[in-house]
Amino acid sequence: MANSIASPDCNKAFRRVRLTPAFTFSTFLSGKRFPEGALAMDSRLSRRGFLRAAGTAAAAAYATRAIPVTAADAQKGSVAINLPLGTFPYSDVQLLDGPMKHQFEENHARFLNLDDDRLLKVFRQVAGLPAPGEDMGGWYDLTGFSLERNDFHGFIAGHTFGQYVSGLARAYAVTGSEQTRAKVNRLVKGYAETLDPKAKFFVGYRLPAYTYDKLSCGLIDAHEFANDPMAMDVHEKLTRAMVAYLPEKALSRAEQRSRPHKDTSYTWDESYTLPENLFLAYQRSGKAFYRDMGKQYLEDDTYFDPLAAGNNVMPFEHAYSHVNAFSSAMQGYITLGTEKHLRAARNGFEMLVSTQSFATGGWGPDEAFGEPGRGQLGDSLRSTHASFETPCGAYGHFKITRYLLRTTKDPQYGDSMERVLHNTILGAWPVQADGTSFYYSDYGIPGKKGWHRDKWPCCSGTFPQLAADYHISAYLRSADGVYVNLFTPSTVRWTDGSTKFAITQQTKYPFDNRIQMQVSGSSPADYTLYVRIPAWATPSPILSVNGKRISDLVQPGTFAAIRRTWKEGDRIELELPMPLRLEVVDANHPDLVALLRGPLVLFAVTDSQPAFEKAELLRARHTSNAMGDSAAISTDGKSIIMRPFMSIDKESYNTYVLLKS
Repeated sequence: MANSIASPDCNKAFRRVRLTPAFTFSTFLSGKRFPEGALAMDSRLSRRGFLRAAGTAAAAAYATRAIPVTAADAQKGSVAINLPLGTFPYSDVQLLDGPMKHQFEENHARFLNLDDDRLLKVFRQVAGLPAPGEDMGGWYDLTGFSLERNDFHGFIAGHTFGQYVSGLARAYAVTGSEQTRAKVNRLVKGYAETLDPKAKFFVGYRLPAYTYDKLSCGLIDAHEFANDPMAMDVHEKLTRAMVAYLPEKALSRAEQRSRPHKDTSYTWDESYTLPENLFLAYQRSGKAFYRDMGKQYLEDDTYFDPLAAGNNVMPFEHAYSHVNAFSSAMQGYITLGTEKHLRAARNGFEMLVSTQSFATGGWGPDEAFGEPGRGQLGDSLRSTHASFETPCGAYGHFKITRYLLRTTKDPQYGDSMERVLHNTILGAWPVQADGTSFYYSDYGIPGKKGWHRDKWPCCSGTFPQLAADYHISAYLRSADGVYVNLFTPSTVRWTDGSTKFAITQQTKYPFDNRIQMQVSGSSPADYTLYVRIPAWATPSPILSVNGKRISDLVQPGTFAAIRRTWKEGDRIELELPMPLRLEVVDANHPDLVALLRGPLVLFAVTDSQPAFEKAELLRARHTSNAMGDSAAISTDGKSIIMRPFMSIDKESYNTYVLLKS
């Protein structure tokens, strides 16, 4: 790995710490040992070996390029901007036992075992082909939708098919499961058999851009991650046919409402999210018509241009799709080199966090953005239980924070990703075999977890994609080292020439404040290990190497950069202070506060909203049980359990409690 020194502009995001190899080695401060063999180079690589062998060229490119786009053949279509940080291949990161691994495995198993005929049925029905198998049900079927009856059965036929293919392709990239690859290939082939040159499936279709975008993503990922031989040919055939069903440019929802439409549901299409996948298709294929089409659907006039200029045009827009559109702006920046699209994404994300977000990191009550300064977040606690569209919102949030982190090296984006991870999506219930899905996180007074009323909603499609993407979010790669972004039990492996390296984390974070890492390497090597120090970790986080505390000040809100010659068995320990703190829901409701410890929001487990004295709430006692509970005494003398979202099941809870002066 290159031994380059960070450029001066990077020093805003991290502090570089120089360590010499002449340290006196000692045991970890905790004295704990890693499980025997956990950190040795894995001798069981045959489990995924054939996947690695198939991608030898791509792996070599990742090892030698400072800036990977996604894989070797991504260079077919040139990009204008190479981001300073790259993702590792999915197969290079292994999640170890913990909630992230469990969610990934649940989603992989669920969609791997979903019947092919059911998934393909609606496409075969429209194509006039034999269509065996049961109906999927819910939003996925062909008929039944009625706004008048508030019946969403058959709302968007086949809408999540592409996302399920995408999730499976990414899961194959993680696991090397031949069964998964074969399923992806069958689904692509089965879909191709239903696709005629005019894509008649979309004649009269309610939301053509919405479903095309998901099919596009699935086909791109089938090609990229599952090596499907026909996926990009199918993608081109579909895309050329879709021109007949798409508007001439990205239409805002207001513009759609101003045009003739059958009913209101036809004004909910999302053509403004198309550029991300169109630019990715260009990068995979090198075909300029994808790049030109991506430019065509950048929503500059009503969204990106105002955001780039610092004007907040987010209020009253649909929340998830307009956060998802930030990823199109980022791909516009990467592909075209247009700085305004980077400004739009950065400004928009800052507006999201500062004016639209709950303490959990979630946003968009009733799937909409409100007008800043009007107290809409606090008001929503009593007006709705649809507080955050969780799998979809978390998927969009992970994407944009990963893009911005890769671009800026600014750890605030890792902090934001972490907050959404631990307080929203890790508390979501798994998709059920019949399509019953977790959809909204409820922050109401009181709140309660529940299922979405309809089968196979949009969140059933983003969940498997997001769970697979945990693997590319935990660690990032730079020219001179590795960035540790998420703290979770995991191992990242990479090669530099003939030398193999690995870093393994062992931790119970965020229920415990200690993260232990151990280095493996087939020979010593100089590189920099960058460790995210969350901005909330005050005062004085402790970072140690081989039992010796780093003498330089480790600053919260930076990446601490440790440069040394790393050897087999080197150990790093990070201890993060986790003081209790309060966050108000918004400035208009100063008496409604959430209690946080480290990255975790602690929810009051009670049927009615409790009240607390400020000092008493900040004295909440950590119980050290497996659920991560704390306990605080309310103003009426009751001991109230304060519990992380991921540990809550069917009990009622309050995200925000009342603060008494």
